[in-house]
Amino acid sequence: MSFVDKVKYDANGLVPAIVQDYNDGEVLMLAYMNKASLQATLDSKRATFWSRSRQKFWIKGESSGNIQEVKGLFYDCDIDTILVKVIQHGGAACHEGYRSCFFTQVLEDGTEQVIGERVFDPNQVYKK
Repeated sequence: MSFVDKVKYDANGLVPAIVQDYNDGEVLMLAYMNKASLQATLDSKRATFWSRSRQKFWIKGESSGNIQEVKGLFYDCDIDTILVKVIQHGGAACHEGYRSCFFTQVLEDGTEQVIGERVFDPNQVYKK
């Protein structure tokens, strides 16, 4: 049985994929994969996901140029979550222009603080 077939997909045929920087370990984003996008990731070595909102495949960076070169794939003990270790080309994983999607910290008093710096202006990149 291949790795792609071993994975336990949810009722919608998806599995969460945590994307982590290969070099420094920073968590960059969380996305979802189905069997076909996971296979495409293995074949191309470029992070490929299933967009739940758009109901289509997307290769990370195809619009922004901030591609993710896959250096390793791992799964958890239940085989229901994928960890994708990548080299983040272009500096930003987040569509909001930050290196990581986790750029806002919740403080002890419940307030929020942006801790990241924008790498690019999403209005310019995505022509919004």
